[in-house]
Amino acid sequence: MSEIPEMKVTQKEMKDARIPLQWRDYCAHLLIPLNKCRYDNYYLPWHCKVERHEYEKCQYDDFQRRKRVFEKRKRAEERARIEAAQNATK
Repeated sequence: MSEIPEMKVTQKEMKDARIPLQWRDYCAHLLIPLNKCRYDNYYLPWHCKVERHEYEKCQYDDFQRRKRVFEKRKRAEERARIEAAQNATK
């Protein structure tokens, strides 16, 4: 999985699909068909299982990616702090 995902839908497509701002993320391209399926099937929970699973998997993968980026940034800051402390004692 690449470090920087790409948006697969435009802001206009998300606006036309009436996706709320807080859900306009890298998985919005899967939320649009999921919401359409939900609307078409009167939000019955046993429908749209495939679409829901794909969307939730995308959300989980994005969470894991963000967690890796955070950990990498945290390790880099810790290394910089240690190097600064070592340079200060010299």
